[in-house]
Amino acid sequence: MAAPFTRVYRPLWRIITTTTLNKGVRNVSSTRQQWSAQNVKTAGVASPWALHGAVCLQRLPVVSQDRSPIEDEFMELMHQMELERSLLSDHELRLLEDAARMSRKQEEESDEEEEDYRDKDIFTAQDLEDIWEQKLKQYQPAQRSQGVDEKGVSSSERCLAESLILLVKKDVGSQKLWLLPQIQWQTGETLRQTAERALASLPGADLKATFLGNAPCGFYKYKYPKDIQKEGSVGAKVFFFKALLSGHKHLPLEKNSFAWVKKDELQDFLKPEYLKQVRRFIMAL
Repeated sequence: MAAPFTRVYRPLWRIITTTTLNKGVRNVSSTRQQWSAQNVKTAGVASPWALHGAVCLQRLPVVSQDRSPIEDEFMELMHQMELERSLLSDHELRLLEDAARMSRKQEEESDEEEEDYRDKDIFTAQDLEDIWEQKLKQYQPAQRSQGVDEKGVSSSERCLAESLILLVKKDVGSQKLWLLPQIQWQTGETLRQTAERALASLPGADLKATFLGNAPCGFYKYKYPKDIQKEGSVGAKVFFFKALLSGHKHLPLEKNSFAWVKKDELQDFLKPEYLKQVRRFIMAL
């Protein structure tokens, strides 16, 4: 006779716990090995793209812009309204007082107040106005232009009422292209340091700039021409940083190598695809 069959029962909580652990536990050692192998593989393969840091250097407006005709009319209207609604100043009250005193003197009205002023030199408000008028004639306002050719783009002293952007001419293969100052990244430096080095390495230019942050403001990727593509090098990835011109020496720059242009003049210098990316972060100040 066969032995009786015995069923073994396990608690429900033990079954659920065992199933969950078997399905939900991650194999940490295996995952780490996969990541290590992937990092080694990535480090051993060089990127086909060269990294560049570029700087968008802007010279802010030096003088205010010329007013439009409607702005002139509005300014005259506001001045007229302010004049009509204002009270007399202390100087204007003194002018009226001096005029009343002179009229009484001409009518030979003598009182104690007039006797007090008779033996003294009276310095009237009109005398003050005469002195101010002489000082005004000696005042020479600053010029709104530095006498440079407004159409010439080699000087940063042009178009003082508008913001200018620095462009440099670079050799890209057999072509000479206008670009923002840029230079290739070197191992051990940040992209901002690369952008600062791009500005400092410009020949014949002593420019001081204030960089606006440590993060790039724009990005552009382009391929090298086929005649300069090297083995394993496809093109360049450019990271742009914004900076404001804080000072510079008036050194003679090469006319065909540097250009200070307005925002609406960029289309005459930059390629369309490059211009499309640059316009995204140009500040209209």
